Amino acid sequence: MTTELRVLDPGEWDDWYGTLELAFGGVPDAPEERRLWRELTEHDRSIGVWDGERCVGTAGAFTFRLSVPGGAIVPTAGVTMVGVAATHRRRGILTSMMRRQLDDVRAGGEPLAVLTASEPEIYGRFGYGIGAYATRAVIDTTRVRLSVPDGTDEVVLRQADPAKSTAEREAVYARRVPARPGMPARQPGWERLPLLDPEGERGGASPRQCVLAERDGEVVGYALYAVKPEWSYTGAEGSVLLKDLEALDPVAEAALWRFLCSIDLTSSVRIHSRPVDDGWQHLVSDIRRCAPTQRDGLHVRLVDVGAALEARRYQAPVDVVFEVADAFCPWNEGRWRLTGGREGARCTRTEEAAELALSVRELGAAYLGGVSLTSLAAAGRVRELRAGALLEASVAFGSPVAPWLPHGF
Repeated sequence: MTTELRVLDPGEWDDWYGTLELAFGGVPDAPEERRLWRELTEHDRSIGVWDGERCVGTAGAFTFRLSVPGGAIVPTAGVTMVGVAATHRRRGILTSMMRRQLDDVRAGGEPLAVLTASEPEIYGRFGYGIGAYATRAVIDTTRVRLSVPDGTDEVVLRQADPAKSTAEREAVYARRVPARPGMPARQPGWERLPLLDPEGERGGASPRQCVLAERDGEVVGYALYAVKPEWSYTGAEGSVLLKDLEALDPVAEAALWRFLCSIDLTSSVRIHSRPVDDGWQHLVSDIRRCAPTQRDGLHVRLVDVGAALEARRYQAPVDVVFEVADAFCPWNEGRWRLTGGREGARCTRTEEAAELALSVRELGAAYLGGVSLTSLAAAGRVRELRAGALLEASVAFGSPVAPWLPHGF
């Protein structure tokens, strides 16, 4: 087989994206969704594999800036639109695209690459570890009550047009980004993503709705949601479908949750993706009636181990030498000494004796602070070579706030 891997020409986008759609089942995206992704595509960061005139492989990257523990916003490649034609599987096409892509990310000076996986087992062999999880739940509002903090009644809620409230919502979102690892700072154009609401994908639910939370005339939170009306012989059994919720303080957040849980003619709030430490779980009277479940969210890859580990802060002093294995990006292999704490960090090559041994995949899993090194060690994925090094590093790598990716890409 003779194939050619090349950077995407804008004129090839339709064929390229059609290959991606076919790889994901062949159901075409809605026109407005296709238009948005066309406009957001960074052609110079998108690659395709061509067999003659036919595109048989796709991969792209977005230029992101991602929050990491300590509040820094770090240049990051958002890997996206990865697909291989069913007729060309098991021929090394995916590996060739991952190879080219990570080489390009390194050359561009981005220390991190992240992605969301259609199948989690795919990307571990390329050095990606699951660095953030998400919670899904269904709050049974006929059985569950909320206990909200003092001051909730002082928050004013206002129904708003989702599009016309974009500036207020994005201002709240931007203030939230440094506070939680894993959140991308939205670049121009990405403010349109929360508004994407194809009619054919609503499944009987309403168009996107918005409510703003205000205090003293300032917007301090918002929720984007839809309502799906449903009826049975005994009455209304509609669902509130939460799309997005951000707030600047616990009181404003509680006001939004109370609103969502009390919308007329509904009996449940369906949560697709929220942080694993989200506050609503401590407002509800019966967590069992909410049936929370977890799944993988953001997969993290350290492209430059030294730069990545220097970019974040550590919640306790740390001075440890890692022996890093990275067969796919061998420039990361070897020993690295990390010293740091809450004020900053340095990570440099060293010839000193290794104290912890692990692969770059485990570093990616632990990087945002949501997966502990001790947990990985319990699975045999991290080896302690100096007594006490594992506990020291595990505490330092932790984050008081769970990492979370608020939207796909």
